[in-house]
Amino acid sequence: MQDQKATPTTTDPGFKLPGQTAPTTPTAPQDPMPKTAPDTANQPVEIAPGGATNPSAAPLRDTSGRDLAIGGAVLLVLLVIYFFVRNAYVHHLVVKRVAPSSAGSAGWLMFVGLSFLSFAAVLAIINAAKYLTLAITGPLVIIGVAALIAALFIGRR
Repeated sequence: MQDQKATPTTTDPGFKLPGQTAPTTPTAPQDPMPKTAPDTANQPVEIAPGGATNPSAAPLRDTSGRDLAIGGAVLLVLLVIYFFVRNAYVHHLVVKRVAPSSAGSAGWLMFVGLSFLSFAAVLAIINAAKYLTLAITGPLVIIGVAALIAALFIGRR
């Protein structure tokens, strides 16, 4: 005689979530989810800075890679232009009988100052809501202005 194993008659998966009861019929599961999707399910999500408390505030936008690439290209073009401006400024100072070492230092300080100010401006244009803050733009502007003032004082020697 062969032993026959009893097969379970219920479709119990072997585990239950807290608060879950066993289904009454195996063909009718209890589904807590709605049967239809809301109308806004396929629309993009827009984040507003004020949320529900300030609906008139402008929505924030995410910085795309394309915006960053264009900003980087603009900054690279400006750095090349500033390098030629630096060379012209150094030549102008040497013609005015400023020592070549002082003229070179003033030229590099002018290059750094213009670069920092341009970097702050490009970041502000790319995404003002994200980058135009005191913590990001403040140091860039302070260093840029200080370098330009130092370039003018060193170029006067």
